[in-house]
Amino acid sequence: MSTKAHEVALDRLLVDRFKNGDQTAFDEMVTRYWDRIYSMVNQLLRNTQDAEEVTQDAFIRAHRGLVNFRGDSAFSTWLYQIATNLARNRYWYWWRRKRDKSVSFDQPIGTEGDMTLADVIAAPLETPDDITVTQEFVDRIAEGMEKLGAKHREILVLRNIKNMSYEEIAEVLQISVGTVKSRIARARESLRAKLGEDFK
Repeated sequence: MSTKAHEVALDRLLVDRFKNGDQTAFDEMVTRYWDRIYSMVNQLLRNTQDAEEVTQDAFIRAHRGLVNFRGDSAFSTWLYQIATNLARNRYWYWWRRKRDKSVSFDQPIGTEGDMTLADVIAAPLETPDDITVTQEFVDRIAEGMEKLGAKHREILVLRNIKNMSYEEIAEVLQISVGTVKSRIARARESLRAKLGEDFK
């Protein structure tokens, strides 16, 4: 059994236990997914306090909605969907509140260290050795990500930082796989355009 299939099976058992009145099952779900959800939300919002609140809110909503969870999709996909929607709402609220202030870009991209610059940019570069990756360069990428529209940033985070498949992203965002692929292509193109000269 693949790791993914194993995770889905374990989640299903936990959901069944919860529906049968075992509250500790939900605590186990929180333990399993808190860090992953927080990490994704923090990549979208780039604000630890907002990320904490959105993560808490996502689990509160999941706890409330779990009795009606039919299992059409994996529990993790459903949870990511809740968190993504909450983060999206928070982002627009934050953007309206702070758009006149400067934004700090001192947070590196891919805090988990599992994303290469080539993944995000997907530019026709030679080999990674050909690029001297400096902190300034990483900051430029973070800055470029900040300038992307919410939809484009969101899809790059799901694909490159959370390593989700096209199918998983389609489920989380409730769009078709074809739309996922074209949105990723447009997001990368847009990011390259915003970074400009670095990739000419």
